[in-house]
Amino acid sequence: MNIKNWDTSYEWKVVLLLTLAFGLVGLDRWIIAPLLPSIMRDLSLNYQDVGLIFGALGVAWGVFAIFSGRLSDKIGHRKILILSLVMFSLASGLSGMAAGLTSLILIRSFMGISEGAFCPTSFAATAVAAKPTRRGALQGLQQSGFALFGLGLGPIIATQLMLVVPSWREVFWVVAIPGFILAVLLFFVLREPENTQGGQILIEEKKSLAVTSGNVNWIELLKNRNILLSMIGLCCTMSCVFVISAMLPLYLENFLKLNTQQMGIIVSAIGFGGFLGQFLVPAISDWIGRRMASILGFLGSAIFIYILANTSASVLLLFAVLFVLSFFSLGLIALLSGPLAAESAPAGLVASAIGLVVGAGEIFGGGVAPVVSGIIAETYGIENIFYLSLVGVIIGMVISFFIKETAPRKIAQPVAVTAEALDITPL
Repeated sequence: MNIKNWDTSYEWKVVLLLTLAFGLVGLDRWIIAPLLPSIMRDLSLNYQDVGLIFGALGVAWGVFAIFSGRLSDKIGHRKILILSLVMFSLASGLSGMAAGLTSLILIRSFMGISEGAFCPTSFAATAVAAKPTRRGALQGLQQSGFALFGLGLGPIIATQLMLVVPSWREVFWVVAIPGFILAVLLFFVLREPENTQGGQILIEEKKSLAVTSGNVNWIELLKNRNILLSMIGLCCTMSCVFVISAMLPLYLENFLKLNTQQMGIIVSAIGFGGFLGQFLVPAISDWIGRRMASILGFLGSAIFIYILANTSASVLLLFAVLFVLSFFSLGLIALLSGPLAAESAPAGLVASAIGLVVGAGEIFGGGVAPVVSGIIAETYGIENIFYLSLVGVIIGMVISFFIKETAPRKIAQPVAVTAEALDITPL
């Protein structure tokens, strides 16, 4: 198919909408963190309860992320994306109506299911909407919305809204509204893959390569050394990102005695540093190699976790340290679940491999780790949560030495971007 007359209007409309939607995924997921001091007082929750709330969402997200990519190939992108966008926006609003721990866990689990389904499907939709020469850049743009909106702007939005709305409950409904608007816009704009230029190109490429679809052999994927190491490494860096994102607001207010607005500014550094890291860490790995980038990323994370745990109650210092820590740790998420997993996967199983890596990272790093951190905070004091993240990134640095290099510049073997690599099945 000729790509000279590319439908750039459709391309940019869809990428913009999906970038904003994935930003809302992050916003709806993480808006709860800066509101936790108020929520804990009203619902009589403790630190262990907080860990359970975050853990339930992470496990639900991980399980559905593994399988939803294949499901979207069978029933279409539109059904998955529009329905899941409505569902997680509704779950965000319902979070403000929670009466206690049980209802909040159930609501956040519902959110995890819908956001887990949205995640890999939205990546595939961006791939087929983007012109092949812009595919990687536009997928990176879409994914960076999560850190920018969820972890960067989210804490500022939440803490500033608390100044103008009656309570934390109304904040959830305010941030839920844009999701319903985006769902309507996607209904009128988004096409199924076979009705896009990109989808037709990928189908033709797959036919020319004689690539056939079949059942995923999960055992074979787990036998792949880099895939297994990517799963472990993602769990390690997520134990840093998600534990700190969940517990740091409570640490800043309850231990360092900062006020709500100061806490919001500091925590926003996670998103801004992560936004930059998600672009630059994978880009740097093109030159220095995936293995070295992973080693240095975990080393930088370890150093700045230690510095963060020993930084005084200075807004500027805490922001700066957290910014650099997030640059490394969220950059590692992009590296391990992106180019390393994609370049290591068997032909025709890249999407499945990425889903497996992301799912494992969410279940253990985003699900189990926050639960453990809640137990540590409740039993030994919230100032000790940093040790869990520190141990995680040190383990990640050690296993990074065993990564088999895959960067094309380092192994002098160009990697073609084809339908086989993206693992998109004709509908």
